[in-house]
Amino acid sequence: MRDLSELREEIDRIDREIVALYQERMKIAAQVAAYKIETGKKVLDREREASKLAVLAALGDSEFNRYGIRELFEQIMAMSRKRQYQLLTEHGISWKPDFTEVDRPDYAGARIVFQGLEGAYTQLALKEYFGADADSCHVETWRDAMDAIAKGEADYAVLPIENSSAGIVSENYDLMAEYEHCIVGEQVIRIDHALLGLPGAKLSDITDVYSHPQALMQCSGYLENRRDWEKHSIKNTAMAARKIKEDGKVYKAAIGSRLNAEIYGLKVLEERIQNNKTNATRFIIVTGKRIFTKGAGKISVCFEIPHESGSLYRTLSHFIYNGLNMNHIESRPAVCGSGTEEGETEKKNWEYRFFVDFDGNLNDAAVQNALRGLSEETVRFKILGNY
Repeated sequence: MRDLSELREEIDRIDREIVALYQERMKIAAQVAAYKIETGKKVLDREREASKLAVLAALGDSEFNRYGIRELFEQIMAMSRKRQYQLLTEHGISWKPDFTEVDRPDYAGARIVFQGLEGAYTQLALKEYFGADADSCHVETWRDAMDAIAKGEADYAVLPIENSSAGIVSENYDLMAEYEHCIVGEQVIRIDHALLGLPGAKLSDITDVYSHPQALMQCSGYLENRRDWEKHSIKNTAMAARKIKEDGKVYKAAIGSRLNAEIYGLKVLEERIQNNKTNATRFIIVTGKRIFTKGAGKISVCFEIPHESGSLYRTLSHFIYNGLNMNHIESRPAVCGSGTEEGETEKKNWEYRFFVDFDGNLNDAAVQNALRGLSEETVRFKILGNY
């Protein structure tokens, strides 16, 4: 058996040769980029890459090596494309989305819509972001809020997108992908849930509790100790509070905010019943205008990718190679066309749309390089906003 140090020396020699060949290949890739700049040819040629990968993989002398060769050259080709995207930008062929830069969004005289009733947490976020005197109105559903912008009935909408305890509001992620609206801001507010009942109610009277599904989830620990209570989902916490007031049944309670109790004349039976005492919800500010501010530092995008091995890694590598910090990723089932009823879409089994938040501004060259690569190499790519 050969000595380990001798084997390592041989591997080192081979690695140096691989490095030299890689750098030689990247020089040729730069010449390919120059040709594509001259002719206007796209960087990604899927058919050629697929054909070349098949030929190279066939050169392997075992199934393991054939798989490894394919994976190796997938990465080499991906790095070559990234270098070509950079060279395009360096030669002034920038990739800029159809967004207009502004000093700040124009909120003067704006009409803002939120889902729910007076006292909903979304209204609290609205007032925190736009001010107590903002011209606002409420609608029944989040889709109604998006429709209000699309129809010109509102300038901005406030939507909950993520809770620190219960996770994402999946319906609003789907709505952002569906509508051609964009995010221009965000607001985080602390969520303190209370158990609310009629003025004469006692805790021992309660048998039924009503709230939004996420509020019920956020208070699951408290409710676990009261398994005999019936839990009822309702569209939001303010509606739950109003229901308790209107029904007038001493055995019914709602989970909501202290403000709900004040507005609907209810009694706070117990305070701060949520699992996480630092519970918070992130809300996004949405508009039909495709704008971003000069100082914007976060970008949200969504896209679909082929349902095949390695496709997500290759996609996310655009952030890595451009030095961009990705700070959030979510996946949702992909869609394929319209459903049978208005506003519905058909889900594609086992295929997903990804939502990614990362740091940057649409004016940054590194951001433009990454977005160019994502737009060419993914399906239904969309910039959701820079804010």
